Amino acid sequence: MDLRNTTYISIQANCTVDTSYRFTYYKISYSVIFIFGVISNATALRRFCRIPQTFTSTVIYMANLAAADIFFVISLPLRIYYYHNKAAAISNRTNDWSPGGAFCQLTFTLKYISLYGGIFFLVCIGVDRYFAVVHPLHQHLRKVRTARMLSAGIWCLVLALSLTLPLLYSAASRWHKSCLLDPSSKRDHTIILAALGLVQIAYLLPALLLLFSYCSILRMLRSLPHRRKIRHRRTLTVIYWVLVVFFLCFTPYHLKLLGYTLTQVGLVRSCGLAQVTKVLHPIVLSLASTNCCLNPLIYYFSSSLIHKETTGSRGSASQ
Repeated sequence: MDLRNTTYISIQANCTVDTSYRFTYYKISYSVIFIFGVISNATALRRFCRIPQTFTSTVIYMANLAAADIFFVISLPLRIYYYHNKAAAISNRTNDWSPGGAFCQLTFTLKYISLYGGIFFLVCIGVDRYFAVVHPLHQHLRKVRTARMLSAGIWCLVLALSLTLPLLYSAASRWHKSCLLDPSSKRDHTIILAALGLVQIAYLLPALLLLFSYCSILRMLRSLPHRRKIRHRRTLTVIYWVLVVFFLCFTPYHLKLLGYTLTQVGLVRSCGLAQVTKVLHPIVLSLASTNCCLNPLIYYFSSSLIHKETTGSRGSASQ
């Protein structure tokens, strides 16, 4: 969801907020994210490719997470182009620039593929660590075939979600020419709330699953002697980075989206909340986008863990 094209946007009868900075901010922030995203992913994938080519479930999930990052990185030039033209239209006081429905569908479908692909595969990494530490005897759940089947299912879910959300937005916006959804429109509030519910569920369920995995791992490690805890130090490093990336990037975005939409459709009548969420929208959206720059840190810090697992799996196979 994004903002409309006017400089001052009426939220309630006497509640306005200046958002004229947003298109320039998007253009600059996405340019920076694109540069760092390309560099960090190229560096991490280079290190990733040096790992012995014995696949494990961890390798499968991280490779799919990297693919989700690539989807977002390649979409950034399209988004930069979009916001550059929006900013130019406002500064020149010309008619609103519209890129066309196909451009919008492509750009924002790629965005959702990256956003929810990142969410789901981060959770897969956390759950994979959960079974490795808490249920080491259930190794059939960590087989490469199982990881590949689960990854294929997640991609189907991500693609379905990524295509459904822009279609819902288009249905809610069909009576005006805005490229993006405007929740303040009086039409189709049911569709808008359905899209909001879908987005929140797609975040909350993975968040709860990730927290459960993290707490279970900590409880298990707390009961182990110190010498055995050291053996799982790499696992804790991976879990910490997964949690940091997940909650730093995705929690502010979904909290803001909830408050923003509820105030715009009139279910929550708070001018202060409406103004805050409107002003913070570009910031939290850019923060959510930085996951493509932070995910390579997970590959980097877990490379020794992957090397240990691949070496162990080859050793087991040779016995």
